[in-house]
Amino acid sequence: MSKSNKRTIWICIIACILIAVIPFAYGSKHGATFGGSDDAGGELVKKNDSHYKVWAEPILEKAIGGELPGEVESLLFCVQTGIGVGILFFFLGRFVERKKLGKEDQEL
Repeated sequence: MSKSNKRTIWICIIACILIAVIPFAYGSKHGATFGGSDDAGGELVKKNDSHYKVWAEPILEKAIGGELPGEVESLLFCVQTGIGVGILFFFLGRFVERKKLGKEDQEL
């Protein structure tokens, strides 16, 4: 690995850490709370339009007759994330492999 590649990787790692830390530091200093965007959106709608009626229900919640437990929601979110990351890195691996073999002109 060349010296410029190592420097680029370190810059990316530092940028990732700053992206994660700065919002928490700024938000905690200004009294912000961190929560889900769904709940925040629902509260904002209730605040602006008290006569709003929900026009759709989650299919799974309707099928099981209630909300999913938080652990199951987290599991489903993690599985969804894992599938997306797997697909992303599969194609990134294909691009790197194709470049190594010198077959940039071929399609996947």
